Amino acid sequence: MRSAVLLLVGGLASAGAVLFLPDLMGQGLSSHQLDASALSSGILGALAVAWLGGVLTSLTPCVYPLIPITLGVFGARQAGSRLKSFGLVTTYVLGMAAMFSGLGFAAASSGKAFGTILANPWVLVGLATFFAVMASSMFGAFELAVPQGLAQRLNRVGGTGFGGAFAMGLVAGVVAAPCTGPVLASLLTVVASSGQPVFGLLLLFTYALGVGLPFFLLGGFSVSLPRSGAWMDGVKSVFGVALLAMAFLYLRDALPALREIFRGLSPHALAGPAIVLVGVLLGAIHLSFHGGARERILKGAGVALVVAGLVLRLGASSGAEGVEWSGDYHGALAQARAEGKPVIIDFYADWCAACKELDKFTYTDARVMDEAARFVTVKVDGTHEDKQIQALYDQYGIQGLPTVVFLDSTGETLPSPRVTGFVEAGNFLELMKGVR
Repeated sequence: MRSAVLLLVGGLASAGAVLFLPDLMGQGLSSHQLDASALSSGILGALAVAWLGGVLTSLTPCVYPLIPITLGVFGARQAGSRLKSFGLVTTYVLGMAAMFSGLGFAAASSGKAFGTILANPWVLVGLATFFAVMASSMFGAFELAVPQGLAQRLNRVGGTGFGGAFAMGLVAGVVAAPCTGPVLASLLTVVASSGQPVFGLLLLFTYALGVGLPFFLLGGFSVSLPRSGAWMDGVKSVFGVALLAMAFLYLRDALPALREIFRGLSPHALAGPAIVLVGVLLGAIHLSFHGGARERILKGAGVALVVAGLVLRLGASSGAEGVEWSGDYHGALAQARAEGKPVIIDFYADWCAACKELDKFTYTDARVMDEAARFVTVKVDGTHEDKQIQALYDQYGIQGLPTVVFLDSTGETLPSPRVTGFVEAGNFLELMKGVR
């Protein structure tokens, strides 16, 4: 009875997360600013998910057993006092954070170059395959294990003391590669597609703090963690399901037929979460692929349903209408000259995450739509760059996507305002009102 109640609670929690988290994470962070409006919007949801992902990573069978072993090097007994032990643990976690956040910043800095590569369907299929392979690793098909001898050497790097603790933190991700590898590589791929270095740094830094939580609890507060067991495989299954969902989303972007199917979907908000609930109850998380035939079938069916629910929730369009855009750049400018109207030029690409956020959250705002009626609005699609697109980039000084350029009613390009990255509807409306 107790296990059934726990299963139901877990299923409802999963359905709730699928229902609300996409909207919490929906709004991005501009690479040029970190202001109060950004912190009060979707960025907090994204950081919360990254932190939770780090905590779950630390509870996987690859990382969890390393916690007491690592703390044995600079725990309270070796440090001489709990205060010093807490300082060493903090230094160790900061070492992890330095490594992960540096990787996040570097990945996101690839920006436009990485995004251009993502326009290639073969690359998208390759990424989908990569995520599927990483998911199979989470389900126990194989392990990306670091050789034991190398792991032991890395775990002793730097010796004792604060310098040693920081150095050990820097290589912690390598030591725990069987579980952090797939999760970290997948997270870096997503960060790289955003093209927002500050966001990448913050997201990976927060992820590292999540991984370091058990170290803080043990090293600083003597909190006893639960014994390892089958529940750890459940944590890995969570990652496996998430990675499979990402694989399908990349495959959708690679295949035009799938893209059209998703564009036509406008499901009720509860459809995806309801399917996830059924999948969890069937056994997507708590059952194993290493059990009997019946258990493997239930596990497979559960995983398929949860992935379908996630893809439906994340991939289907909301059906909301927004600003009407022209795809004819030269025709739009000719119309603006003839009618004496100002112009909004939105440089975007299908691979650009912040571009999609502008479409979903900013351009669908009723106030923005009303104000846009006095403009001529045109989109320049940079998904597949050619000489004409590059010429426009050079003409307007486009360094990355998205970029929104404003022309006044005389046809002059305005150096300010100019939008580079996601901007919420209220701020975008104020920028529009300043253009005449």
